[in-house]
Amino acid sequence: MSVLPTVAIAGATGNLGAKVTEGFLQQPFRDRFHDIIVLARSRSPKAENLVKHGASLRLYTEDNLQEALAGIDVLINTVGPSGHHFKETLLRAIPGSGVKLYFPSEFGVDHYVHDFSHEEWDAKKAHFQLASELIPNISICRVYAGLFLEDSIGPWFGFDTKGGKYEAVGDPEQKTSYTSMYDVGKALAILASHPVGTIPPEVHLSGDSKSMTEIAEIMEESGAGRIQVTSVPLETYKANVLAKPSPTPERYLRFLMGEGKIHHSTDGIDYSLKIDKAEENATSA
Repeated sequence: MSVLPTVAIAGATGNLGAKVTEGFLQQPFRDRFHDIIVLARSRSPKAENLVKHGASLRLYTEDNLQEALAGIDVLINTVGPSGHHFKETLLRAIPGSGVKLYFPSEFGVDHYVHDFSHEEWDAKKAHFQLASELIPNISICRVYAGLFLEDSIGPWFGFDTKGGKYEAVGDPEQKTSYTSMYDVGKALAILASHPVGTIPPEVHLSGDSKSMTEIAEIMEESGAGRIQVTSVPLETYKANVLAKPSPTPERYLRFLMGEGKIHHSTDGIDYSLKIDKAEENATSA
């Protein structure tokens, strides 16, 4: 890898991708890279906004993806769940390019610890398996962020703040790891700026770990009013979800929270990278 690597971000105008790109464009991270390239099919206000803040825009078609990867050292795939076909097309363009480090589109929960099957997470497993076969000599780093802070404190996960009721699946004292999408970008910038040989194959992020009870207390202290915290039996809830599969992950994530399988710490899933510590190290380096 060159002294200052060039990074390309696929899906950079999406919900997560835009925030990840913004993380790379902020100091002290921006000066660690030669260029931050937004890979896009066409020009758009979101892409132009990233260019205005220091990114470069590189347009591609599915027929010229290998050409679009010319000069790229680090490729970050933030394409969302509706783009599995493109993810594979992008992956197949990596062999023969100069890419030395690939971050596949993970960035959620560590589904490798699950004891059940789900089409979305199965697609991610299949992508990693294909990557292992197609680019065995290129470093691959899977980054798991837990739950996104911006999208998680809502009724879909049992947090009805407006109604004053929180419902946990299992123990409401069980902690879950939440990470801001902006912090995912900063963590990726930290990792991408290190020598390829020093980057672990898997990283678990934890912006903060809080239980449902603790979140209720925080909301009450912030003026939300009284919040009643209740719970439903974990095993019964899980069995009902698995008996009626659905393509969206929210119901599955609720029982995973209860099982402690989204708790990225020494007490939960091993190998955590605390965002605040990593950012402190990057700033002082």
